[in-house]
Amino acid sequence: MLPVFIFSGIFAIVSLLVIAVFVIVFVKIIGTWHKNNNSPRLTVPATVVAKRTSHSHHRTSSSHIGHLHTHYHVTFEVESGDRMELSVVGTEFGLLAEGDTGRLTFQGTRYLGFVEREK
Repeated sequence: MLPVFIFSGIFAIVSLLVIAVFVIVFVKIIGTWHKNNNSPRLTVPATVVAKRTSHSHHRTSSSHIGHLHTHYHVTFEVESGDRMELSVVGTEFGLLAEGDTGRLTFQGTRYLGFVEREK
């Protein structure tokens, strides 16, 4: 009888930990969204200094078929020398090249656009 009690206790603790992780992640996402919404929209001169991609693979437990998701990130350098990495959609990522200069529009950590300077 003791092993069943131990298993039940471990199962309850693991379940609570999983729920706690989901709550923490959800709170962080909502916090970032709220902070971005309350940040001013800024348009500043900037240069594209780096581009990178990252990938995540999600597979359902009932299937061997998964979904690969690509995340696109661009690092911009503003006139002060500060750099910021922002997530962009794939179509924007493809249009930007390292060395491009122009005007970056963003709100908090949210990328809103980049207009390249006329050459």
